[in-house]
Amino acid sequence: MFLKFKVDIPVVPGKLVRKKRGGHTYIEYEYDRIYDPVKQYTYPKRASIGRVDPDDPNKMTPNENFLKYFPDAEIPKEISRSDRSPYLNIGPYVVLHKVIRDCRLREILGEYMDDKDAGFLLDLACYSIIAENNAGQYYPDYAYDHPLFTPDMRIYTDSKVSDFLQKIKPEQSVGFLNSWNQSRNKRQRIYISYDSTNKNCQAGDIDLVEYGKAKMDEGLPIFNYSVAYDAANREPLFYEMYPGSINDVSQLTCMIDKAYGYGYRNLGFILDRGYFSRKNLSYMEQNGYSFLIMVKGMKEFISDIILENHGKFENSRAKYNDRYDVYGTTVKQYLYEGDQKKRHIHIYYSDGRAYGEKQEIKQKIRRLKEYLDKCVGKECTAFGQEIRKYFYLHFEKDGKTLKLAEENTMAVEKELSLAGYFAIVSSDNMTAKEAIDIYKSRDASEKLFRSDKSYLGNKSMRVCSEEALSSKIFIQFIALILRSRIYTALKDKCEKMLKKPNYMTVPAALKELEKIIMIKHLDGFYRLDHAVTATQKTILDAFGLNEGNVRYHAKEIGEILQNKTTGD
Repeated sequence: MFLKFKVDIPVVPGKLVRKKRGGHTYIEYEYDRIYDPVKQYTYPKRASIGRVDPDDPNKMTPNENFLKYFPDAEIPKEISRSDRSPYLNIGPYVVLHKVIRDCRLREILGEYMDDKDAGFLLDLACYSIIAENNAGQYYPDYAYDHPLFTPDMRIYTDSKVSDFLQKIKPEQSVGFLNSWNQSRNKRQRIYISYDSTNKNCQAGDIDLVEYGKAKMDEGLPIFNYSVAYDAANREPLFYEMYPGSINDVSQLTCMIDKAYGYGYRNLGFILDRGYFSRKNLSYMEQNGYSFLIMVKGMKEFISDIILENHGKFENSRAKYNDRYDVYGTTVKQYLYEGDQKKRHIHIYYSDGRAYGEKQEIKQKIRRLKEYLDKCVGKECTAFGQEIRKYFYLHFEKDGKTLKLAEENTMAVEKELSLAGYFAIVSSDNMTAKEAIDIYKSRDASEKLFRSDKSYLGNKSMRVCSEEALSSKIFIQFIALILRSRIYTALKDKCEKMLKKPNYMTVPAALKELEKIIMIKHLDGFYRLDHAVTATQKTILDAFGLNEGNVRYHAKEIGEILQNKTTGD
């Protein structure tokens, strides 16, 4: 892959060879020589490092091998202003410009960095949203055919991206989070949805990267990343990075302290079942925070409560919630021995969920039975806890050879009777309907986490230093804020429409907006190529924009790029 800049051809006598292929002249660098003792001949080992510039025989367009063999070479930080596509995709820029302005992101970033760096950071965030990629080496390709937020819409090279990631200081990201949270409405009662994920990493010199319990275990060390999300206003509030060996349950207390430090008092936490612990519940209440937490139906104390209420609400129309297709009821009970007050335990039952879970249980028992049948007559003693839960194991007199595996029908029947049930525990007094409505608002934060890896290119961080990792996570958080706003606007617009079009998802909408283009004409001026389509108008309307806004931005972009050309 050729890079988006030109360099002087290096002077290394006897090491460079020029070869013509397909109308171009390529430079090959001899990086080693191998002696063949049989033929008594030395073979040179060469790699192509670039292509000669047809306009200047002393310069070349380098490829990635050039950076490998000449790491100390002087690399330009900015691409030539004339090296820009004659076609510019401006639709996403128009929307992102509006979202950035509404969030006041540029102003907040401007408190901690100059305008050039703030613009470049926003460009990198927008790049990850539109291109669904976070690899710095591909940023110039994106900048080549998109309007930018950098002053004069400068196009920077991938080496500039690398330098910028090393340049961002902790006080800048911390300062941004302080200002971002200071501007939130503290009087409003909000629920924070808190969730975490982890990312695999092979870089050996990053302190955060440790072996831990990965959600998708690839046998690599990991670091953890979590986000606190305002479920009421549907936007990220702050994030955390912490070592891979620390589990989610123990980290929650630190997050609670951060929420308190940001000035949040009138709030509650919406938590997944993975955060359930006596210590966490107690710590939230000590700080005056309420909570709403999912508890798996199979958990021992919850299963007892479910069985106590079995058959009392599952077919009651008064208990039915049509929106989520569940039946729900609420009981007040102590959660654990020594609990200071009774909690509101909301129990739910779903017919569809019951069918699916019963099928899973039956398949699990079938698999275990097939495995045990193969073990009969063999010496097998290392059976796991799960097998012993569902089967009585009988051995021969030697105590080692399996004689018979008898199903524990009571245990299986109990689990089948709990299929389709789940529970939500709340510290505040509320109905089952209110509890599930609040908990389901968590869906947006879960989609946010899925978009982080799927649509922002952050499945792999592609960094090799602590500074670069911290910077990329910071840029990723800015991208999450922007993408969350886009997702919310499209979702709200879609809910008002009689038909639910398939172009109102974030990826589909951005792809459709990419079709709004400007073309560079003979006079060097960029102009809008065609009118905005009906589909594009619908998408723009979700953000309070119209064709007039597109034409305004098109004229502005054209003038900026015209001035740059004139200035050159």
